[in-house]
Amino acid sequence: MGRIPLATGLAIGLLLIPMGGALADPKPTVSQAKAKLKKLNDKADKVVDRYNTATEKYKTAKGRYAKLNESYRRKLATVADLREQVVSMAVDSYKMGGDFAALPTMITIDEPGDMLYSMSLTRQLSQERADRLAAFDRENRGLKTERDGAQDALGDADKERDAVNKDRKEILGLIAEQKKLLDRLGAYRAGNPNSTGLKYTGPASGNAASALSFAYAQIGKPYVFGGTGPGGYDCSGLTQAAWRAAGVELPRTTWQQWASGRPVDMNALEPGDLLFAQGLGHVGIYAGNGQMVHAPQTGDVVKVVPLSAYGRSFAGARRP
Repeated sequence: MGRIPLATGLAIGLLLIPMGGALADPKPTVSQAKAKLKKLNDKADKVVDRYNTATEKYKTAKGRYAKLNESYRRKLATVADLREQVVSMAVDSYKMGGDFAALPTMITIDEPGDMLYSMSLTRQLSQERADRLAAFDRENRGLKTERDGAQDALGDADKERDAVNKDRKEILGLIAEQKKLLDRLGAYRAGNPNSTGLKYTGPASGNAASALSFAYAQIGKPYVFGGTGPGGYDCSGLTQAAWRAAGVELPRTTWQQWASGRPVDMNALEPGDLLFAQGLGHVGIYAGNGQMVHAPQTGDVVKVVPLSAYGRSFAGARRP
């Protein structure tokens, strides 16, 4: 057929290139995928702990609002009851020849204390009635404080809820990336929420043995961000639940658990001690014999690993 002119050849070559790009991006190698997954896991650890912190703050703020709002409602009911008593007092006073013009004022006045100065009835009231009127004044003045406190608490709760939702969205994006890489590596483990785990037979004693027995019973259950059981856990959710089973209440987040525990030298570890990763984004429980039980990250399950194979550097240890 002879030679094809250069321009014609280039044109044909361009037509053969798929629409949308000249070449597809090459898939990452196994080592590249593992390296990227490690970075994602480290980032996810920090975001999950931030999520847990925001969740705890939201629960606290919401609880404070509920208490203040209930207090406000009770005070409101008390004021309404006292108002009825004051109105009844005014009616009785009127029947006894009191100042009729003062009746509407007593019912509607915003500052009941002013009523004590403007009414000529004060001296005619019995001590019981005077005390009742003073109580009405006192309770009514406290209403605004109660209401404002409840509204402030509600605003705080709303702000913390927004922080939770923001972190949750970021986590969901990270999880999608993690799952994609894990599928690529053939390493995704869904876990079994109903796993009965293993029996702990290590050297722990006392409440540490109870904590580790609980943690071992969760082996095989999936890592779930924000999880506190029973079907799945994140790292600090597992440590909290395990020590709670032993009668010791730990705070919820990794940072809080680090701050609340007693420092332990890494060369003097005892079973039950909490082991924290560098950056405090992850925590597990020392099981003895150079092993740790923990809830690793998305796509993995609660499991026991040798400290030598942990894959992260330790920031230190704490004893609950």
